[in-house]
Amino acid sequence: MLPDPIEATDLNIYGDAELPWKVALEAASAGIGRAETAAFLATAGSDARPHSTGIGAIAHGGTLYFTSGPGTRKSRNLAENPACALSFRLPEVDLVFEGEAHRTTDPAELDELAAAFREGGWPAERADDALTAPYSAQSAGRPPWYLYRFTIHTAVGLGLVEPHGATRWRFA
Repeated sequence: MLPDPIEATDLNIYGDAELPWKVALEAASAGIGRAETAAFLATAGSDARPHSTGIGAIAHGGTLYFTSGPGTRKSRNLAENPACALSFRLPEVDLVFEGEAHRTTDPAELDELAAAFREGGWPAERADDALTAPYSAQSAGRPPWYLYRFTIHTAVGLGLVEPHGATRWRFA
């Protein structure tokens, strides 16, 4: 589902072992893209003011994707500064991914992701260089919605159940 990290750093202060990437990956595979999984995007514009909002995200083909309307603050921030963070509250682990998000306008990629969103229950369709559907989250703004591809640079996982642990992973 997601790429394997190239380095792991144990962050645990309670003596638990490093949280295995396998645990985080299994939790992400089971939870990202589900309606009940809380997901948040943090961005900052050129003025460096932080902005965080709930989003819908999906993991597909080893990549994380999300949508946003062109007039939203998050889309304006990403146009100025692609650095951002995606945070997920999963039953087994809290995961925070840091990286960059870039809008994709490739028709084949848009069609593929629209189909993946439909499989997950959101009736998305490609509309020129964006996605549309009869509805979306209020935070997405009005349609059409831009599709963003997220490149992971680092991730931090905090285990909420056995084996617990806290780890930072770095990706290529």
